[in-house]
Amino acid sequence: MALAIDAQIADAGYAFVRAADVRAALAASGSLSDWPTFAESWNHLDVDTYLGERARYRRRRFAVYRADATGAIERQPHQPHYQDVDYNRLFGGVERWFAPIDSSVGDGPAMRTILRFCARLFGSLAPGVASWRVETHQFRIEARSDLPGEPTPEGVHRDGVDFVLVLLVNRDNIVSGTTTVYDRDARPLGSFTLTEPFDAALVDDRRVAHGVTPVASLDPSRPGHRDVLVVTFRALL
Repeated sequence: MALAIDAQIADAGYAFVRAADVRAALAASGSLSDWPTFAESWNHLDVDTYLGERARYRRRRFAVYRADATGAIERQPHQPHYQDVDYNRLFGGVERWFAPIDSSVGDGPAMRTILRFCARLFGSLAPGVASWRVETHQFRIEARSDLPGEPTPEGVHRDGVDFVLVLLVNRDNIVSGTTTVYDRDARPLGSFTLTEPFDAALVDDRRVAHGVTPVASLDPSRPGHRDVLVVTFRALL
């Protein structure tokens, strides 16, 4: 029998969880009634202008929440995304402002359910934490005939948080996008590809690093894309 998600993370530092199991786990945390609207919102993301003019293959939106051990989740005022240079060699030390996640998405059932699931899961792995800073990122990585899309342009990295969820929302007309997880000595621990909506990767960012290979169009005559929701939890108290 496969280990429970929390046991997998505790054992290996990460878990790759297939869609059916993720959906079951989310259903235990709340409703996904607005999922079609939630997924469709990836069609309305803004271009990440921090990438160079020739590398604008990434679209995104961003929101910050606070979660506590009681289960309360509260969206915070809009603010920049910041990473230390130790964790992001491309954009570390820079306050990056991205368009906010639309309130109908950020306060909708699906997002709230995903955040409750994460709070329960990550809280079980760090029971001493009373409060978390939660960052949510909508990412669309575009693949064009002239330019593959890089899900992790910063390369193999840690995010500088405690835990990370990467949830596949959709992928269309792309190949690759393979995730590899590494230990702190840069030794690969495992590789997998998120292929179906709700496939997920969960990592203990304190213990492991990760990177994702570029995506390319399966049919070069039309564009493709990879849509994911990334949720990070960092202990506050």
